[in-house]
Amino acid sequence: MSATPAQLVALLQQRVDACFVQAEARLGRTFPRPQVHCNMRGRAAGSARLQTWELRFNPALCQANQQAFLDEVVPHEVAHLLVYALWGEGRGKSRVLPHGKQWQSVMREVFGLEPRTTHSFDLAVLAQRTVPYRCHCQQHQLSIRRHNKVVRGEARYHCRRCKQPLERERPEPEQ
Repeated sequence: MSATPAQLVALLQQRVDACFVQAEARLGRTFPRPQVHCNMRGRAAGSARLQTWELRFNPALCQANQQAFLDEVVPHEVAHLLVYALWGEGRGKSRVLPHGKQWQSVMREVFGLEPRTTHSFDLAVLAQRTVPYRCHCQQHQLSIRRHNKVVRGEARYHCRRCKQPLERERPEPEQ
């Protein structure tokens, strides 16, 4: 099923709320609801911003893996906020690790899930167009984002092997 961006945010918000209801029942206390955004890019499925109490999700990965995303990624990110509320926020000098024992216990005891730190979604849905560049020893494919930085004069990239600057590869003129 292909959901619109608004439907995706609504679906994620519902699942986030359900996770908090489950946590509140298990932990015997209430928690404020976070802001939910569906604006992440890149390979990460989601992230929790602790100080601003926000959750961010990757719409492309969510769209392509909807059920697994709702079952695993949403509770994973909610668990980060719960750990911060329970053990973070200036409670002594001990630092709470992002995927440490507290997070693992929330994943197991609150959500009944195996605490996995990374997803295994197919990243092909994230494939983006590239632009060919050359050095002295090989061809390179720069992402559109890197290519645009070169065009704007904000970056210059070099080959790791021969150390030469990368130059845009121009197609051969047709004869």
